Amino acid sequence: MSWLNKLERKYGKYAIKNLIMYIVGLNAFVFLLGAISPSGAYSVEQKLALIPSLIMQGEVWRIITFIFIPFSNSPIWMIFALYFYYLIGTTLERQWGSFKFNIYYLLGILGTIIAGFITNGATNEYLNLSLFLAFAYLFPNFEVRLYFILPLKIKYLAYFTWALFGFDLLTASFSNKLAIIAAVVNFFIFFGKDIYKDFRIKGKVRANRKRFRNQSNRFR
Repeated sequence: MSWLNKLERKYGKYAIKNLIMYIVGLNAFVFLLGAISPSGAYSVEQKLALIPSLIMQGEVWRIITFIFIPFSNSPIWMIFALYFYYLIGTTLERQWGSFKFNIYYLLGILGTIIAGFITNGATNEYLNLSLFLAFAYLFPNFEVRLYFILPLKIKYLAYFTWALFGFDLLTASFSNKLAIIAAVVNFFIFFGKDIYKDFRIKGKVRANRKRFRNQSNRFR
């Protein structure tokens, strides 16, 4: 990605280091705020949600605060999710560097915001999954403990996630379809070229194998 390298040389000094630490930390803060709020977690989340009509009325903080809405209202699941996304984020930042990680996440945010204005609202659900998909693509054999017991390579969870995305693209509402596409556009910007090359190479290998088998059969 030569364009990204050029951007990094020019603007890399402005990158936010340890970005995922701030995202995870603010998610934890909002979760705790919702837990102690007399009006409940839903009321807190509604003040942060990406709602275009309210943004146009001056509540511009919603353009960014929606990414801090907690992944779950369950304390146990929340702890697991925060740890998991912290692991993913720090690993991706070490792999790419702070600037490229910032750009990847920013592209996902921009896509989600655009989709939100078209459909009158969006969440950070698919945005967070785009981090997971990037991690699984780069480290497919990384093992996680499913339900803290069963060892499972992360690539299989990614395959399952892509299958769910495909199903949702066929059956879900227009707003959900657009949210999926918008949130994973960063993945395809970063990895689309490599995926295409892999498919071409694998296609050539299969064609060569088939041609070799056909030639072998002729001499039998």
